[in-house]
Amino acid sequence: MAVPFVDLKRFESGFLDRWMEKVSTMSSTASFIGGSEVAKLEVALCERLRVAYTVSCANGTDALQLALRAMGVGAGDVVLVPDVTFWATFEAVVNVGASPVTLDVDPEDGGVDLTSIIRAIDNYAPKAAIIAHLYGWGSTQLKAIRQLCTERGVMLLEDGAQCYGVEYNGNSIYQDALISTTSFYPAKVLGAAGDGGAVFTNNPDLADRVRQLSNHGRTQHYGYASVGWNSRMDSLQAAFVNLSLDHIEQRLASRRQSAEYYRQQLRGLPLRVMDVPEGYVENGYCNVCHLEAPLRAMLEAVLKAEGIGFGNIYPGALSAQPGAEGYIHAAVSNGRAAEYCTTVLNLPLFPYMTADELEAVVAVVKKTLV
Repeated sequence: MAVPFVDLKRFESGFLDRWMEKVSTMSSTASFIGGSEVAKLEVALCERLRVAYTVSCANGTDALQLALRAMGVGAGDVVLVPDVTFWATFEAVVNVGASPVTLDVDPEDGGVDLTSIIRAIDNYAPKAAIIAHLYGWGSTQLKAIRQLCTERGVMLLEDGAQCYGVEYNGNSIYQDALISTTSFYPAKVLGAAGDGGAVFTNNPDLADRVRQLSNHGRTQHYGYASVGWNSRMDSLQAAFVNLSLDHIEQRLASRRQSAEYYRQQLRGLPLRVMDVPEGYVENGYCNVCHLEAPLRAMLEAVLKAEGIGFGNIYPGALSAQPGAEGYIHAAVSNGRAAEYCTTVLNLPLFPYMTADELEAVVAVVKKTLV
């Protein structure tokens, strides 16, 4: 049977009816910018993630740029960034005028390598660092990374676009971050009906600066304390996310169950299904398999022929992208990022996958690799 890599159309009973009713009501009252839905979302996220401040914005990439600008990062500053992550993490640094230094990957969890951060701080005196919580968990060394950055005076921004619902040592992963972000891109664990994002912090000054920058630098309607841009989250997107929050625990449970099914069923094959690092409760964002490049190519060909979706998150290191040329200040590498990217394969994973779909995916993988 055909199985998509991601299916965004699996909603709970009555969800679409509630959404269409919401769209009709908000359209009839022209409730498009700001208002109660945005305020409701920001309050709900503060409560659920146990952070003091949530500032919504237009998308996850803007969230990173807003956070960097609020931290005072700009031209002439060095910012450490993972070499394995989505392009937006690198792009945000360049777009605020700073210079990125890429960090090698830790192949055990997909996060940044701690020794690379230490070397980069010693050699390049960065103003800030970004780490990305990939795959639905975070770095095994998160506590050490946070402590290191605090001790060395490096502001740490945590890109949490993939980690809504993740717990670290019993707490929301966002809870103890200096400043962190998320994306409400539809394919995320908590997705909108379009683009959206948010910045989280416990620091009131950072929160005030992010809110100001996201609304043209305004202090009042025609008063401006800084040069920002328009990055407000529109009310319809906020409303969709608010409706989704009513069902997020069921969706998380479904995702986690499917992620664990793959781990149990694919043991003993010539591939490694990444385990959740110690101390974490995952959100089931995606399945991550590692296998040698020739085997990966063979498996991809069979999956494609059988109508089974798959992904490569991520197929190449950022430092190797043509668009990075001319922007990278330096690369701190143990030579692992490029090789790591050639081994990644992601199997279908989304809320409410059926037992038949999961069995079909596993059957194709076993047939190919056994």
